[in-house]
Amino acid sequence: MTAKMKLVAFRVTTYRSVEDSDWIDADDVTAMIGTNESGKTNLLLPLWKLNPANEGEINLLSDAPRKDYSSIRNMEPKPDFIHARFELAEATAKMVAIQSGRPIEEIQTVEVCRDYDGHYGVHFPNANEVNAVEAAEVVGLLRSGHSEIEGMQPSGKSDTELKAALISAVSSALEQASQHEGDFDAEALESLSTFVTAGAIESAPTRSTVAPRFGQLADAITKLVQRLRKPGPGENEKVTEMIIKWLPSFVYYSTYGNLDSEIYLPHVIDDLDRDDLTGKAEARARTLRVLFSFVQLSPQEILELGRDWDSQGQPTQEQIESLNEKKKERSVLLQSASTTLTEKFREWWKQGEYRIRFEADGNHFRIWVSDDKRPEEIELEGRSTGLQWFLSFYLIFLVESSKAHNGAILLLDEPGHSLHPIAQNFLSEFFESLAASNQLLYTTHSPFLVDADHLDRVRAVFVDDDGHTNVSSNLRAGQVAAKANSIYPVHAALGLSVSDTLFQGCKIVIVEGQSDQLYLSAIKTALVSLGKYQPKQELLFVPTSGAKAIKTVAAILSGREGDLPHVLCDADHAGLTLASTLRSSLYSDSQASIHTTGDLLAIENTEVEDLIPASFASPTLDRYLKGPIDRPFTLSEDRPIVPQVKEYAEANAIELSKGWKVEVARLMKLRLAATDLSTNDWTEAVSIWVKLFESLDPKSASSSNAKPITQVERLPNQTAAETNRSS
Repeated sequence: MTAKMKLVAFRVTTYRSVEDSDWIDADDVTAMIGTNESGKTNLLLPLWKLNPANEGEINLLSDAPRKDYSSIRNMEPKPDFIHARFELAEATAKMVAIQSGRPIEEIQTVEVCRDYDGHYGVHFPNANEVNAVEAAEVVGLLRSGHSEIEGMQPSGKSDTELKAALISAVSSALEQASQHEGDFDAEALESLSTFVTAGAIESAPTRSTVAPRFGQLADAITKLVQRLRKPGPGENEKVTEMIIKWLPSFVYYSTYGNLDSEIYLPHVIDDLDRDDLTGKAEARARTLRVLFSFVQLSPQEILELGRDWDSQGQPTQEQIESLNEKKKERSVLLQSASTTLTEKFREWWKQGEYRIRFEADGNHFRIWVSDDKRPEEIELEGRSTGLQWFLSFYLIFLVESSKAHNGAILLLDEPGHSLHPIAQNFLSEFFESLAASNQLLYTTHSPFLVDADHLDRVRAVFVDDDGHTNVSSNLRAGQVAAKANSIYPVHAALGLSVSDTLFQGCKIVIVEGQSDQLYLSAIKTALVSLGKYQPKQELLFVPTSGAKAIKTVAAILSGREGDLPHVLCDADHAGLTLASTLRSSLYSDSQASIHTTGDLLAIENTEVEDLIPASFASPTLDRYLKGPIDRPFTLSEDRPIVPQVKEYAEANAIELSKGWKVEVARLMKLRLAATDLSTNDWTEAVSIWVKLFESLDPKSASSSNAKPITQVERLPNQTAAETNRSS
């Protein structure tokens, strides 16, 4: 960055929905994420109005919080609504240091604020502002002077008389200082100096021995007064002027300022002369003003250059030639502007080779767009909303930042929300390159515009219980539901980033739900610890939202690796139907990749839960269900687990939550991790698990000489009720 000042933090106060945002750190690129109506725009607008590159006037009626408008309207002075903290570039800091007489480390950071009347304030938070001198320092100075003068030998009679007068003056000053309460400000020190100077030394003998020492004391008091009277760097008028002059300009852009493809010039001329436009009308007028600034013509001039003969009678040949010459000039100007914009725009937009053409026809101004794949020209409004946004934003940036100070700061409100995710991802990368010359802050709720590699740049925006906009760099959800909703795009972005790398080089098994994933992950860990499974590559269990979603997920994941992933289905009616459908369609050439729990267990209608021994599962389920003490839950070994749980719950009026299977799976996983599975009691269960993993990942699983598979037995010498009650 070549700017003289770099934004490092800002704070919004008393602005629309923002009561006090507290300090918000700003990076080269800063993303503020939040739900609709969380107040993201209300953070960008006041920052823009600190020093807008163009327009951005303060409007108390629309900017002040509605509940405070009547009181703020009558305030004098009016409150500040924006505070910004900047770090000065080295050369800039040196100039301020020279002008203020302060060391660079004190003025390296500057805070600039603006109030609703448009007045600026400048403050240097690290400057050592001296407002008072400790009483002990003043008393010590006087005592030292008194003692030294008293011990001096006068040079003669006149000097002896002077000594007595000086000692009397210092004694009076010392008495006054000793009685003073608290530290000395400039006014108190000036009052004290009158006591010191009471012992005037103007008539002192030429060879006086006491006068010089008294003069030193008087000078020391005067210097203290001067030190307190010296204005701080923020009170130095020239320093303040320098800082305001060097403030970076802010360029703000929002989607509702997008260009239209056809512009009716008489309306544009009227709108550009109005100062009462607000909202979308104001944003569109601003974009049009920028557009005509780019073509270096006013709408009125474009109209005039294209006028036909409108007087009575036939025009003369000379008049016809004059009209033609004007139209030709307009055509050449628009063609030149079209070529320039096309070339510059291609440096930004990487989604295709686009050509932009401006056309004026009578009262109408049109924008046409073509590209290398579709050479026919189509009006801008007929192209994608994303392209409209990018072109409109580009014009705003190009024109306003070129007029502004070097290093304008860009503020983008919901940029590219209409872009395709791939284009949004490109836009996020583009922000990085743009930040080399311009700091950038933007709001979004799209995970594709959240850079998972730079989550430290993300600020969560949410509404607190009082309805005020809050901002936090802490991306933990915590107990605030609104904040959890706001940071959802971060979780989604992180998930996208993780999935991009996680699935690379991994063996994937698709399962029906999260509970299946938890059970199978626990079983995998157990087999690895027992030496029964030694994976050559990571085996991932990917849950879906149920049997119907498996086919779609399988097709998507197969696109990454080429081979179709393995699928494990339950052996209930839905699972068996799905397995049959997959084998006859998508997996017709990969039928060995379809598995069901029925391939492993003897009883019918089994699910992944049934891979856990009934005797082991019973106490955990009994503790979870919390049924009657005299009717503990105990699993039957010849039936699937899930139907038994549902029957017990219904019989005992126990309401099962929607995610009860996942909750139980988590408990089972924890208990399995704490259980010794190497005993003979687990031989049958482990043999089933080994067989499953041999089918899912044949190259990694190690055979355990398993016995023929039968229903898993209950652990000996332990009933479910006994285990539950002892826990």
